Amino acid sequence: MQAVAQLAVDEALRAGADYADARVQRLSMEELAMRDGFLVGADAPESFGLGVRVLKDGAWGFAAAPGNHKDLADVAPGLARRAVKAGRDLSRLRRTPVELAPQEGQVGEWHTPVEEDPFMVSLEEKLGLMRQADESMRGRDEIVSRVVNLSLRREEQWQASSEGAQLHQVLVRTGAGLAAKASAHGVVERRSYPASFSGNQISGGFEVVRAMDLPGNGGRMRDEAADLCSAPLCPEGVRTLILGGSQLCLQIHESVGHPTELDRVLGHEMDLAGASFATRNHLRTLDYGSSCVNLQADSTLAGGLDTRGWDDDCVPSGSWPIVQEGVFKGYQTNREVASAVDEDKSRGCSRAESWYDPPIVRITNLSLQPGNMSFDEMLADTEDGAIFADSVRTWSIDQRRVNFQFTCEVAREVQGGRLGRLLRRPTYQGNTTSFWGSCDAICSAEHFHLWGIATCGKGNPMQVAEMTHGAAPSRFREIQFIQ
Repeated sequence: MQAVAQLAVDEALRAGADYADARVQRLSMEELAMRDGFLVGADAPESFGLGVRVLKDGAWGFAAAPGNHKDLADVAPGLARRAVKAGRDLSRLRRTPVELAPQEGQVGEWHTPVEEDPFMVSLEEKLGLMRQADESMRGRDEIVSRVVNLSLRREEQWQASSEGAQLHQVLVRTGAGLAAKASAHGVVERRSYPASFSGNQISGGFEVVRAMDLPGNGGRMRDEAADLCSAPLCPEGVRTLILGGSQLCLQIHESVGHPTELDRVLGHEMDLAGASFATRNHLRTLDYGSSCVNLQADSTLAGGLDTRGWDDDCVPSGSWPIVQEGVFKGYQTNREVASAVDEDKSRGCSRAESWYDPPIVRITNLSLQPGNMSFDEMLADTEDGAIFADSVRTWSIDQRRVNFQFTCEVAREVQGGRLGRLLRRPTYQGNTTSFWGSCDAICSAEHFHLWGIATCGKGNPMQVAEMTHGAAPSRFREIQFIQ
């Protein structure tokens, strides 16, 4: 397949391309869903194809086709010529020629570290584990729905470029989760483990699912869902908020990840999730958060969903600060937009959903760096009446990523330095920089966990990408709660 990718690049150059790259991708997935003890979803989609991208007269051209090991070599030359023609035709409409940041072509391989190949675990064993998880959520009359999910993904990719890149990567991620829904007293509540929306996903093998211990946590989710139906609503007013890592994942994603995609800042991508307040005049000057807030982008992060050797521009993975000691320090870029902030190289954030999509700027792994408090120390240092909240229920954020509102699945009130009474539907509002500016404490590395987002949508036509946000519970002062 490496030869097929190179064949497409060579043919594109013969057809007049100024630059060319090609990706052969084989994607395998397995999705299992169980509801109330019955298997309600079982899918194992696969796709195999070739995408060719070129620059011609300052404009992109792209062409792609499905295939297999036998016929991709036959279609590669024709795809390359189609891509060059598309670039030539589109060059008449361009306003500004595309110029790529320099990148020396690299040769190499990268594989996700996997202890246990998830695709080699028998279907019987997977379903047996899911049934155990389902069984653990039984036992309360209030429970009206029990859901267990299992999700596997394996992507193998061969890349070549006219700059000499010859790259082969195998990326594997595994995820699972459960959720219990309860109904009582005219109230319906849900509790999810280990995170909302089908659970958590981490790069690695089936050892990821085993470590989650779904059957060992189903009973707790069952009881919390049932008890929430009788719990009071979280009080409104201004209070101290301690956010759990699962909720912080989405907070990071929506209020830091998307605003710092440079193509969004430049207005190149505004279709699905709007623009950004973090414009270029704010770089290295904006107080994005308090001095204890450090948000690091890292496509080398062990366990990250965007951890790989190279991005789809053939740029090697790396790590850099987005927010450092509260100050806005960096963007997420690809080779096309890096020069807009006077950087001489890409940060390696270019990815396509599949072989049939051209790469665009995507959020990479982005984590809130841990502090130095234990969770018990944080509680002991927090006044009575503060709110601990976790697990996203609903959310919204405006078109420039400034004003937001999040509702969590569960909350507990802090009393006497401990987690006290259960509260339902905690809903907090904020302004992005004010919110991060109110952070005054972050738990230590022992409380730091990785949380995967597997369905981030962007672009038109929309593409889905995966990334990870690491976080430990963190405290925010004077946060507005509403009912």
